[in-house]
Amino acid sequence: MSIGKKTRNIGKIIEGKTKEVAGKAVGNKSMEKKGKAEKIKGKVQHAVERGKDTFRH
Repeated sequence: MSIGKKTRNIGKIIEGKTKEVAGKAVGNKSMEKKGKAEKIKGKVQHAVERGKDTFRH
């Protein structure tokens, strides 16, 4: 996995977690759900990239 893709995926995970926590703090269910979805998307993309690395080596 390239450093750029790894950083981007981790950034999405962190951004999603931030939105999720902020949504909980202000009581905004929509923001909370969007944050959770973004966090999951980042984790899935990270796992896909790790899988690609496994097959390359």
